[in-house]
Amino acid sequence: MSNVVYATDGQQRRIEPGTHAIRLVNTLDMPHEEWLEWRRKGISGSDIGAICGVNDWKSSVEVYLEKTGEALEAEDNEAMHWGRIHEGSIAQEYVRLTGHRVQRCNAILQHPENEWALANIDRFIFDKERGKGVLECKSASEYVKKDWDDGCVPESYQLQLQWYLYVTGLSWGAFAVLIGGNKFRYFEIERDEELIEFVLQICGNFWRNHVQAEVPPLMDGSSAAEKLLKKLYPDADPESETELPDEADQLITEWKQASEELKAAEIRKNKAENQLKALLGEYEKGTASEHIVSWKPVTRHTVDSKALKEAHPDIYEKFLKPSTSRRFSIK
Repeated sequence: MSNVVYATDGQQRRIEPGTHAIRLVNTLDMPHEEWLEWRRKGISGSDIGAICGVNDWKSSVEVYLEKTGEALEAEDNEAMHWGRIHEGSIAQEYVRLTGHRVQRCNAILQHPENEWALANIDRFIFDKERGKGVLECKSASEYVKKDWDDGCVPESYQLQLQWYLYVTGLSWGAFAVLIGGNKFRYFEIERDEELIEFVLQICGNFWRNHVQAEVPPLMDGSSAAEKLLKKLYPDADPESETELPDEADQLITEWKQASEELKAAEIRKNKAENQLKALLGEYEKGTASEHIVSWKPVTRHTVDSKALKEAHPDIYEKFLKPSTSRRFSIK
């Protein structure tokens, strides 16, 4: 294969050495806004989990808004900031433990046939036996350490790495993760053709039927979609009203049915809980064949706001913190 190809825009693009991916554009010292513009030209690994519905922090609608340039400006947070800072040291620890050599990519890569399939990888790995691979460096909170226990990798990250293997044509990759700032793990992943085909079908449909057609996907039931709606529509015009389309009737029926099922499930749950409490009686803990059941006293200190308001109304008013939210209901 020649190391130069011609893209659909007529420009010469070089093939990334050791892969079949096109080196679309160099990103070293590229301004962030320009980098975002290039990312809008296709789907990258960090988009896959949201499009496939396995990302708790991002929805497919949010990805659609990003690709069409309609998204609200993303807010950088401490986790993202420290993730970037730790990336280099995580890669170095992976090198120390495995003996492999790694190298920054500093480019947006593109699949040679599906030009909308892009990759922004952290590092390439060089192994004498298996050849080139892809390294993804992750930082994880102590609160989600169970997601990485016993060789597990969060589903969204698994799809991300398989996407990078698809774009590059490589056969293997690895995750290196720093958990809670003091626990390091690494996991090697083999290329999964069946999973790649599944993801490719979903993402191809998303790109053609939503992004290119400028038709937003339907909202799903994820917490990410709920957060996005709150961000997009934080307020409502007072006394405003609209006529909903015919599909609203079916959605209302589904909502009412789910509410009834949820209520019934809650009653069954409370019944089982109360019967277990009765079995425990005065005991704090009980053991069953495969589980440990506990019912222990917990002391919690809270402010009696009613008493504070009556005794010190000036102090109460001083520390009131107003908050506004929209309450959903169906009558």
